[in-house]
Formats: sequence, structure tokens, C-alpha cells
Amino acid sequence: MVDLSDHLKGILDTLPVKPGCYIMKNASGDVIYVGKAINLRSRVRSYFQERADQDRKTGKLVSQVVDLEWIVVGSELEALILEMNLIKKHRPRFNVRLKDDKRYPYIKVHLATPFPKVTVTRQMVKDGSRYFGPYTSVWAVHQTLDLLRRIFPYLTCDREITGQDARPCLYYDIKLCSGPCIGAIDQAGYAQLINDLCAFLDGRTEPIVNRMQQEMAEAAEGLNFEKAAQLRDQLQSIERVVEKQKVITSEEGNSDVLAIARADNEACIQVFFIRNGRLMGREYFVMEGTEDIPDDEVMGEFIKQFYTEAAVIPDRVLLPNEVEEAQIIRQWLNARRGGSKVELKVPRRGTSRDLVAMATENAVETLQALRTQWEADKNKQTQALAEIQQALGLAEPPNRIECYDISNTQGTASVGSMVVFEQGTPSRGLYRHFNIKTVVGPDDFASMEEVLTRRFKRWQAAQEKQQVGAKPDPSFAKLPDLLIVDGGKGQLGRGVNVLQQFDLSDVVPLVGLAKQQEELFQPGRKDSVILPRHSQGLYLLQRIRDEAHRFAITAHRKARGRIGVASRLDAIPGIGPARRKSLLEKFGDVEGIRNASLEELLTVKGITEEIARALQSGLE
Repeated sequence: MVDLSDHLKGILDTLPVKPGCYIMKNASGDVIYVGKAINLRSRVRSYFQERADQDRKTGKLVSQVVDLEWIVVGSELEALILEMNLIKKHRPRFNVRLKDDKRYPYIKVHLATPFPKVTVTRQMVKDGSRYFGPYTSVWAVHQTLDLLRRIFPYLTCDREITGQDARPCLYYDIKLCSGPCIGAIDQAGYAQLINDLCAFLDGRTEPIVNRMQQEMAEAAEGLNFEKAAQLRDQLQSIERVVEKQKVITSEEGNSDVLAIARADNEACIQVFFIRNGRLMGREYFVMEGTEDIPDDEVMGEFIKQFYTEAAVIPDRVLLPNEVEEAQIIRQWLNARRGGSKVELKVPRRGTSRDLVAMATENAVETLQALRTQWEADKNKQTQALAEIQQALGLAEPPNRIECYDISNTQGTASVGSMVVFEQGTPSRGLYRHFNIKTVVGPDDFASMEEVLTRRFKRWQAAQEKQQVGAKPDPSFAKLPDLLIVDGGKGQLGRGVNVLQQFDLSDVVPLVGLAKQQEELFQPGRKDSVILPRHSQGLYLLQRIRDEAHRFAITAHRKARGRIGVASRLDAIPGIGPARRKSLLEKFGDVEGIRNASLEELLTVKGITEEIARALQSGLE
């Protein structure tokens, strides 16, 4: 077990062997993680065991925990519900969570009133109303309502409806209200209009169309041509909408199709809403806090958070892969739906699988579009750089920003990353990684010092090349306007040492970005700098830091893979560097060598029958 304070040890020793939720807090008393467990004692204590396979995110979490609370419940389902409520309340930074902390907008039909209105709301309450949504955009909600109002001219004003007003408002004249105030439509007729509107939002258009066609025919036969024309216009509007709602499956009932796309520390979840075989709409939702979290767990967290707020629980939820805790989530969804069965399905063939693939493609494109949108928004980039300049007291906006991070597994395959952002956008052609050469063991401070030293040695070399007319490496030829090291005061101190070594202390501004509170540390400044939570400057710094981490992780995994391959082959008698190289050139990887026949192995230069048989035996 890792070194712990007496306070934490005391708490861990008293944990009950019961289901419940646990709440982890940092030194400031902030809730940084909420979890649940069938066995609180076993689950919580596992965090503090020394494990070689512990991911970076969990390691950071454990290092910040100074206090623990727990709440005992009666069942796993109760633990799930409590966990969701606690995450919603505290929004802990180490939990996977929907990015927007605001409530999403819904369409609300006020059924509890004699003449129901239709409005937009961000909060669902049990007042007899019906809700449709959520939508990610208020604009999309109002666009939908504008369409619905032309088809089903519902009431929007606050008049007391008696049916005896002398004259209607303008909306009646322009056919955006059915005029209950003047008795142009009675309560029963208005109720039918609202029922049709709700059915339309549910995707049940065919019964509406059939009934309206019959009513239009009867009105025409009765020489009520004004009513017939009104019904004709409504039918044409409905048909135009329905044409856009592509029939994509013959399955009856309602389905939601979910898919995921990942980039850095964010995940985009795409949701297709299928109602009676028609694609009624789609929405995307961005998840954060997904670093080192597998897709099945991210999707499980999304399902719990999304359907806590969703107005409708469908008959089935189609997924790209099985989700964590599928059984208990299914049980909870059934309860949310009033006891009706909800199917969580991973389709393996047919139309349903195609729907998941289409949703996945849309998720990838949406996430890329969101990132590209930000990169293309020069105003936001300018604002971000100006905010950073002001917060750090820089003479000019930092047009070239470099960020450095270290990645290793227990000191093995240690790699440093360098990412470069120019004018607020990534210059990926300037990225570089460094295999750590001089540091033994998991020493991130010393590794950071080595990386920065090598970076500025290459800057010196680039200046010498320029003097003799040679073309220098553009990654190192320029000095950064801002140098960021991922970490707190320890990494910052090593950066100060390097800049002093190259006489650049007064030339290159340096900051350490600590992830705990997103604090910025500057040399010689006692207090940290904290940018406003929703500022463009903070968003840019987070993107740069996350990009440095992603690039470091990617390089580390490649290095670890190379080490793994080399060590497995080197353990086989007769295999040295030359033969290892020849084998990998021929078969690609260890798996290819393992699957090769004896005859195929013998075609490789230097491989005798004895060595080939040793390979087959050693790689089994």
C-alpha cells in the first residue's frame, strides 16, 4: 500500500463490507471523485495498493486524496442512483461527465391546462406536462417549434381563454394560432391539435395523415372549402417534413442509436433518435474527464447521465460495444420506464449494425468539426492569447507556445513530448518526441530537465547552422514566446535551471501548468495564477497540455512495444540484433513470427533449423 496519512489509514481500516458510494476529497475540501461499489472496503482500498498497471489518471487522483466519505445503501441499484446524483451535484473533475454543466433544453407541452401552450424549458418537473428532448442547441429547439407552429398552430399568448374575445391577435391572422380566444376552435378541437403535435414529435405521423385526409375529403364534400384548404396546407407541410425523415429500419417501436468518437481527453457521443423506423433527429454530446478511460466505461457513464435527464426512455438502445455494468444499467432503465423492458443491444449484422456504423461516422465527423471550428475561429484564438498575456504579465501575446510532458511506465520506455502551437492552433509538423537517455527509473523531474536541455542545445545548433548558411530544423530554430511544462513547482524548477544554463531566463517566459486546480506557476511568483473556468485562455492552455500528453502517451506506447518485442526475441538463443531485424522485416511483428511455418522461418537470412525450432518453442 502507498504511503498514507494516519487520517486516511484510519478511514480505510473502518470501511464497511457493504454496498454504497464513496466520495474522495482533496486538500481544499473539494470533491474530486465519486464512485460506487458492492463492497466499499475492497473497492476503495484497491485504489491505494501499489500496482504496476495503474493508469496515470488514477495515480494523479490517489496522490490528491486527503479525505474520504462513504454512504451505505441497500443495493447495487441504489448505489448506482446515488452515484449519479452525487456526480450531478459535485461534478468531480476525475469523473467522466457531460461537458456542459448547464441543463439541456426541452420542448414542453403544458397538458395540465385547458388550452396547453408549448414552450422551451431547461428543467423537467412532474406537473402533468409532456417533454421532448433533450436538444443540444436552443436554436434547434426554436427551429423545430417554428415548423410545428405552422402545422399545428398552438397558443402562445397569456390571455385567459374564454372563447368570447372581440378580436384575435396578429398570430391568428397570419395562421400561426388557431384562435381559441375568439372561439375559432373549441377545447376538444384544440386538444386534438395538441395530441397530433405530440404524436408528430413521437414519430407517429401516419395516423395523423390518414385522419386529416379523411377530414379534408369530408370538408370538401360538405362545401367547407376554407377548412379543406387549411387541412390541405397542413398535410403538405407534414409531407415535406416526413420526406426528410428517412425510413431506415422496419423495426417497430423506438430506438436510440449511440456511438462514440475519441480525441485527446474528450469523447463525442452521437445519438440517433429512431421512432417507428424513421430517423427523427440526432444530437451530439461531449464528455470530458475521459483520459485513460476505456470506451465501454465512457459509454456507460454517458447512458447513466443522459437518461437521468432524458424525457423518453426508448424500447432499445443500440450500442457499438458492450458497456460496463450493463445488467444494473438495464435494471435502472427498466425502473425509469415504469417497469417496461429496455433492451441494450450490440447488433452484429443487418440494418441495426449499419445504423451504429453510421452514428459512429457522424460522431467522428462531429468531433473533428468541433475542433476545427475552434481552430478556425480567429477571434477566439486572439482572445485566448490576449487573456494568457494579461494573466501572466507578458509583453506580447504568446504567438508561439511550446509545451512539454513526460510519459513512462514505472520508469520504463520513458519518453518526453514537445508540441508547438502557433497563433493558437497546433503546428503538428513541428512536434517532436525525445527518448529519455540519461535518467534511470521513474523520475519525471530529471526527465523534464533532460528534454529541455536537449531542446535548447538544438536551438544553439540551429543558430550555428544559420550562420554558415545551412537549413536548420524549424522545430528548434525559433524560441517560444511561452514555454509550458506539464506539472507543478517541481517541473518548473527544472525548467528554470535549463533556461539559466542557456542564459535565456529573461528571454523565454516559463510556466508550470498543474492539473489539480488548473493552476499556472511562474518563477519567482509565490501565488499561482488561475484563469476563469470558462475563459478562452484556459481552454487553449488545456488543449495544449492535453495535446502534449496525448503525443507523449502515443510515443511511449510505441517505445514500450518496441522494448517488448526486443526483449521477447532476445530471450531466444541464437537471436541477436541482426537476426531480430531480419525477422521483423520479414514478418512484421512477434505475432507474425509466431504464426510462421518452419519453412517460412528458414527463408530468413541467418535462421537455421535449430534457431527456427527455438523460435517456435519460445513464442508459443
